[in-house]
Amino acid sequence: MTRPTTPKTPRTFHVKSFGCQMNVYDGERMAEMLGAQGMTAAEDGLSADMVVLNTCHIREKAAEKVYSDIGRLRREDGSRPMIAVAGCVAQAEGPEITRRTKMVDIVVGPQAYHRLPELVDKAVRGEEALDTDMPAASKFGALPGRAKQPRPTAFLTVQEGCDKFCTYCVVPYTRGAEISRPWDAILDEAKALVDGGAKEITLLGQNVNAWGDDTGRGLHDLIRALDRVDGLQRIRYTTSHPNDMTDGLIAAHAEVEKLMPYLHLPVQSGSDPILKAMNRSHTRDSYLRLLDKVRTVRPDIALSGDFIVGFPGETDADFEATMSLIREVGYAYAFSFKYSPRPGTPAAEMANQIAPELMDERLKQLQTQITSDQLAFNQRTVGKSCPVLIEKAGRKPGQLVGKSPWLQSVHVYAEGAQIGDMVNVEIVSAGPNSLAGELVQQKEAA
Repeated sequence: MTRPTTPKTPRTFHVKSFGCQMNVYDGERMAEMLGAQGMTAAEDGLSADMVVLNTCHIREKAAEKVYSDIGRLRREDGSRPMIAVAGCVAQAEGPEITRRTKMVDIVVGPQAYHRLPELVDKAVRGEEALDTDMPAASKFGALPGRAKQPRPTAFLTVQEGCDKFCTYCVVPYTRGAEISRPWDAILDEAKALVDGGAKEITLLGQNVNAWGDDTGRGLHDLIRALDRVDGLQRIRYTTSHPNDMTDGLIAAHAEVEKLMPYLHLPVQSGSDPILKAMNRSHTRDSYLRLLDKVRTVRPDIALSGDFIVGFPGETDADFEATMSLIREVGYAYAFSFKYSPRPGTPAAEMANQIAPELMDERLKQLQTQITSDQLAFNQRTVGKSCPVLIEKAGRKPGQLVGKSPWLQSVHVYAEGAQIGDMVNVEIVSAGPNSLAGELVQQKEAA
């Protein structure tokens, strides 16, 4: 079936990304690719000739939210831009999207977006423009070189897909099996990002610490190679899986100065029966022992995690096991969600689904504890001096906002400093979500 011919070949585009940091990276790469085709970025969807909705399938009713976003792109005169639905909802829904709405011209999955220019050509000709293949060949080789960076921080995807098959998760079905990008390609892209203005690079992957190559090198080897890139000042990585947290990677936290003291290591639950039902490969004890090893080599590390409350069959005792783990760890930050069934996953068919009211109550209790622990962690940085990478202007005149080594937002007045500068700041106050600091030189002068 052919699609209605769009009014014109698009000359301007707007990419709107939802969800995880990998989607942000994919959105940037799609924008660079469309720019390489001679198209110009527009400020918003209503003024663009083409809009790419780069979707996420993790949250509940993700597909319904996409259709709402599509509807909002219809203009007052009845016209609309060319619309491409990309990302994980595109992968999961496939041709159902164009069957459900005639407003969508292109559907492209996260492993096929390097074919977006040819799909645009198909849409202009009125042909079906659908690609949800998961080709064995890497899409990254088909993408253009990295553009100059508008921010001093950049994302760099090094690994995609997942082989863990947690019973609640759609990632293995929407992103495919675990694959690692080649060593040389990663280093070349990192150097291009630094040459383009990046001072900090965050390595991304569904299971980023599963990165490896045929020579036996792991993520820790890659981090040590990036440590030697001139001009790169900071390295981070996310998201990790406890099963792939190797001794070499733990040692890198002690030995690589550019590797920031921050680790996002999702546990999901503190209950062994629930972890087993989730098909997580770790136990409560093995997870805590991992954290002990990390803290031994890097005592100041900020720990972050993910938690799901209300997983099918979760009892009061299971939930209390999660709460006790949170209290024991003292997270600097954590993401928490109510369980929501994802179609096609084993957990969606499990018995003993938890009532929404009980999930709400548990989530509120868990988030109260996390907020308290986050505030406590932030308050422990008061009085410390640390380098802050300035990322943007603050809301107040003269105010700048940057990140501490522990990924905290720091507000500071630093006369003469610019975005991209690294400034030495003393932390003078802390809230649950951000810190306030004073430039060390100004404080000493006073």
